[in-house]
Amino acid sequence: MRTQTAIIIGAGPAGLTAALELLTRTNIKPVVLEKSHDMGGISRTVNYKGNRMDIGGHRFFSKSDRVMEWWQNILPLQATADVEHHLAYQGKARNLATPKAQGPDPDRDDRVMLIRQRVPRIFSLRKFFAYPISLNADTISKLGFVRITRIGLSYLKSVAFPIKNERNLEQFFINRFGSELYRTFFKSYTEKVWGLPCNEISAEWGAQRIKGLSIKKAITHFIRQRFGRRTDIEQKTTETSLIEQFLYPKYGPGQMWEEVAKKVVELGGEVLTGYDVVALQAEGPKIQSLTAVNAATGERRIFEGDHFFSTMPIKELARAFDGSVPAAVREVAEGLIYRDFITVGLLLRKLAISDGDNGNGRLMDNWIYIQEPDVSVGRIQIFNNWSPYLVTDSANVWIGLEYFCYETEPIWQQSDEQMIELAVSELIKMDMIQRTDVLDATVIRVPKTYPAYHGSYADFGRLRDYFDQVENLFLIGRNGMHRYNNQDHSMLTAMTAVDNIIEGRVDKSNIWAVNTEEEYHEGK
Repeated sequence: MRTQTAIIIGAGPAGLTAALELLTRTNIKPVVLEKSHDMGGISRTVNYKGNRMDIGGHRFFSKSDRVMEWWQNILPLQATADVEHHLAYQGKARNLATPKAQGPDPDRDDRVMLIRQRVPRIFSLRKFFAYPISLNADTISKLGFVRITRIGLSYLKSVAFPIKNERNLEQFFINRFGSELYRTFFKSYTEKVWGLPCNEISAEWGAQRIKGLSIKKAITHFIRQRFGRRTDIEQKTTETSLIEQFLYPKYGPGQMWEEVAKKVVELGGEVLTGYDVVALQAEGPKIQSLTAVNAATGERRIFEGDHFFSTMPIKELARAFDGSVPAAVREVAEGLIYRDFITVGLLLRKLAISDGDNGNGRLMDNWIYIQEPDVSVGRIQIFNNWSPYLVTDSANVWIGLEYFCYETEPIWQQSDEQMIELAVSELIKMDMIQRTDVLDATVIRVPKTYPAYHGSYADFGRLRDYFDQVENLFLIGRNGMHRYNNQDHSMLTAMTAVDNIIEGRVDKSNIWAVNTEEEYHEGK
């Protein structure tokens, strides 16, 4: 019997998951085509002079037992001596911790998953606030009596008179937090991310990302945290935005996907880098082959296959598709909008701000949401706190300032020197650093990082319906589906697509149901 082949576009979490699933569960050989030379897509790790950057920040946490176990089969959990961490899988409790003598030690072993504490905060009014917002004594004292009164009254108003038929993100926020809290802690950052006023952004974004979080749940979580804290990684009943622990590869998210790519090759698959897919050839209801160009040589190569997985931006897929794509469908594809992303990495002797430090003069945050309208930076990561092994010299502070934009905006066109100066000057403006403490800097630009829920997205169903009719094509991952998926959601779309191939299922609705089902949204 002829061995079947699957051509997979993209070596991000979805593409590499599909490849490994095919190799371990079927006789189908995967061939992964990656445009860049990195593994992991936006979940890659960038190495700058030995200091590593996590582009966008990637927690390894999932409500899916399947994903949690999958990750640990690639990178085993670090040994823990004092706390047991349990994961329930298929009805069985499994101990995540291993005895100290047997488990990998991060100081000696590289192939290891760390257990990390989640510490994000909001920087607003030039002060740090816990995220998610807790109306505790610290928050109340920082906000002041007048502002906290306005927050309380506006929240009560939203409870008594909620906006019916939420149509935009502003209404979504107000219904859950009240107008005053929304303006204080959500409005500025969200508008930086999407480049639009919140009243012009679909409420679907909130349902996708914030899900069931509200003041009531945040307060309930705060009480449970104080009087009944859990130490298990599972955290099944916890809202995603409230997760306190997560797993993290020693050298950042890219390490996970580099390991997966190695396994794919070891098991007989192919991972080819530097290949840009420019055309897909279809006959009837199926794709027969695709054409990719090798960026280094200019060679055009045709790849024939039985199954095709696409994680490339669906706008680009529609352009490359050699089929009778109706004009109305192409119009929707062309109208899709993506937000782009710039990270400025700064190596510092120290920070000038130490509010809520961990006893050594360092901030303990993984990331900080910048809710300040007078600066352009949207978020700051402190890479030391994701993993101490991301930094070559632990005496230094290694941070990333994140800017959200469109490729057509002037900020995208700025030189690296201009971007570094912008980042440094904004940190000085917020009294976070002194210029003399800047040791080194780099700039990373990532196009099409965030698929947006505006533009032609309201008509996205036309595009989905058209490509779902292509029997052997599976759209998976964030850009493949134009959906703001987390890493685990992207993996689950790949796993589900492979499930369908094994089962002979033609209907693809279960792939699109990932991260939309109420149960997965933690609704109880």
